[in-house]
Amino acid sequence: MYGKIQAVVQSKNFTNFITLLIILNGITMGLETSKEFMVNFASFTSLFNTFVISVFTVEIVMRIYVHRLSFFKDPWSIFDFTIVAISLVPLSAGFEILRVLRVLRLFRLVTVVPQMRKIVSALISVIPGMLSIAALMSLFFYIFAIMATQLYSEKFPQWFGTLGESFYTLFQIMTLESWSMGIVRPIMEVYPLAWIFFVPFIFIVTFVMINLIVAIVVDAMSIINKKEQEHIVEEVQVANNSTNSELVKLREEITELKSLIRAGIKT
Repeated sequence: MYGKIQAVVQSKNFTNFITLLIILNGITMGLETSKEFMVNFASFTSLFNTFVISVFTVEIVMRIYVHRLSFFKDPWSIFDFTIVAISLVPLSAGFEILRVLRVLRLFRLVTVVPQMRKIVSALISVIPGMLSIAALMSLFFYIFAIMATQLYSEKFPQWFGTLGESFYTLFQIMTLESWSMGIVRPIMEVYPLAWIFFVPFIFIVTFVMINLIVAIVVDAMSIINKKEQEHIVEEVQVANNSTNSELVKLREEITELKSLIRAGIKT
């Protein structure tokens, strides 16, 4: 019984079925936002959601049965367990928010698609480096927001009237969304030298800081790929060593067999 359940859980067809079910569930969740669709197919979507959560529950139970305590040592397995547990909570009074959280089931694609899992692992591994850059960027934002509020709050209170408004305006400028024609050029009509303030800000925050984050993520991806390659090489070496040892044993057995045959012929 254990062997059969283990074979099912580890089979590629079972993984593909779960992946397909997640994708179909995502499509139905999107269709549920249409009032016209729900008028005609509300019962179908409700039945399908019940089927999906039932399959997910059975899958989690099977995986716990196969992996036992090691299931709860795997972060991805705990993530799957949490998503399914949220889906099992009844949508009664006080739990209406869980109806919205059902969409988190789609994140299970990350656990079943290896490439997605690799990207998420890379992002998690670079969080300390990204936090350092975010702290440095926040410092730049704070300094420039104070300067912008002091320089432009009188003439342009809608953009730089308070420190919070300056933060938001500088964030918009960082994204390069209407920064020139929408904000900087109107300011330059009153303050012709305003470009001296905004151009260095864009250069430092947008082109330097953001690219540093991208570089950290790319470096993390390369490290993960290198570790995977090293793991593959180790597996190949282990397989080769096992094959060589089996060949040595086979040669010894052949030698013994030959000696026995020769002894039999002499007698």
